[in-house]
Amino acid sequence: MQKNLILLAVVFFLVSSLSAQEKYAIVIHGGAGVMSKERMNEDVRAEYKAKLDEALELGKKMLQKGATATDVVVKVINVMEDSPLFNAGKGAVFTHEGMNELDASIMEGNTLNAGAVAGVRDIKNPINAARAVMDNSEHVMLSGAGASEFAKEQGLEIVPNKYFYTERRYQSLQELLKRERERQKKDNMGTVGCVVLDMHGNLTAGTSTGGMTNKKYGRIGDSPIIGAGTYANNKTCALSCTGHGEYYIRLGFARDISALMEYSKLSVDEACREEIRKLSEMGGTGGVIAMDAQGNIAMEFNTSGMFRGYIKSSGEKEIAIFKNE
Repeated sequence: MQKNLILLAVVFFLVSSLSAQEKYAIVIHGGAGVMSKERMNEDVRAEYKAKLDEALELGKKMLQKGATATDVVVKVINVMEDSPLFNAGKGAVFTHEGMNELDASIMEGNTLNAGAVAGVRDIKNPINAARAVMDNSEHVMLSGAGASEFAKEQGLEIVPNKYFYTERRYQSLQELLKRERERQKKDNMGTVGCVVLDMHGNLTAGTSTGGMTNKKYGRIGDSPIIGAGTYANNKTCALSCTGHGEYYIRLGFARDISALMEYSKLSVDEACREEIRKLSEMGGTGGVIAMDAQGNIAMEFNTSGMFRGYIKSSGEKEIAIFKNE
């Protein structure tokens, strides 16, 4: 009888260990902003959802093969950076001078290692450069020409600034220049992000953006700033933000969510809701995707919509755009 109980215990332990090792999850966003079904027809909605689905399915296949969270975050964000749909990479918005300047960051939850680039104009995939900074330099953030020089040394793909041109983003700049004092909120959306829990139990988060339409003076938002737009810690959560960066920087938004979980013992859902409440009180708009070490996911925002989706090893999957969807 005792031998049978011991055998059952061993079997249960092995099954539990296997289940834990096979557990993974991925959550992504493609920006938050003013959205309505009236202004976004079914064909456009389908196009966005198809691209989000492509990114999620790529991540799932990689995770099923045992890929690390960091590898998955980079490749998934590449899918969105290479699409003109989002304000990142190919679809980046224009500065006041008519240029495209891009930012990105990445952070690993098991080591707290991080890397970021800001204000780059010729790196095809900024998230790759952010990872190279994290892996191959003693620094956390590089900017402008120095970041590009480092990227070239790392063998990353360099492109002329005109590669990032899309007519839709260019026309948005022209419209905004005509009414300089009026903020066009619809083009603040489009920043992309990804958070992954891999089968090794590690979290990684990454964010990539083209910034804000008509930005001046080398403005840099929250996306490349660790603790503001991106953060990861296996003890709490990993998260990526999208929205009006100045508010996220002032709040230390991403790190604050982790702190609420660590010190106030809030769940990832509760912490994200609380931080969005603070954002709203300050007059800021945007959203956040987050995941804790158990694979629990939060997707919170105070705008009318946020391109978002997730998939879990259990098969659970969701892709959505608008609130209450």
